[in-house]
Amino acid sequence: MIDPGFKDIVKDASQRMDKSVEAMHDELHNIRTGKATTALLEGIKVDYYGTPTPINQVGNLNVLDPHTLNFTPWDKNALAEAEKAIRSADIGLNPVNDGTNLRIPIPPLTEERRKELVKIVKKYGEDAKVAVRNVRRDANDHIKKKQKEDSLSEDSQKEAEEEVQKLTDKHTEKIDELIKKKEAEVMEV
Repeated sequence: MIDPGFKDIVKDASQRMDKSVEAMHDELHNIRTGKATTALLEGIKVDYYGTPTPINQVGNLNVLDPHTLNFTPWDKNALAEAEKAIRSADIGLNPVNDGTNLRIPIPPLTEERRKELVKIVKKYGEDAKVAVRNVRRDANDHIKKKQKEDSLSEDSQKEAEEEVQKLTDKHTEKIDELIKKKEAEVMEV
């Protein structure tokens, strides 16, 4: 049982590690896999009456088939601006404007591009692991400081550090699973 003096430190470390994993998960979401998904356009902002507005707030985004997205603006005046925003986002997509909708074909990925994306996925994973290890180091520093300040036992300090290490291992495993899953998704033809 962890000494109550260390509980908050361990809980904070766990929450911060969760956030690191979640941030990596969000970054992986934006990596294109050759399949149509509305997540590809999530970061795009449309100049809507002078205000940069997320594309999903100016119209409907949906998947027509595994290789085509469709965007239907609520206001027809936003169509040209949405087309311009998608083209200038530099994500390799060229929307086709039919006057009322944008059809966005998702080009298949080349083998070379797939390998580049796998490297990017691994880099995101490594960055997330570094963030988790930084949280561990920070938590262990707080534990040592608290142990000295409050004259808590060294055994309870060791227990708290072991708990932080278990959290680190658990979050590192989660990161590895996400990497493996995304790699398989990217390499799937």
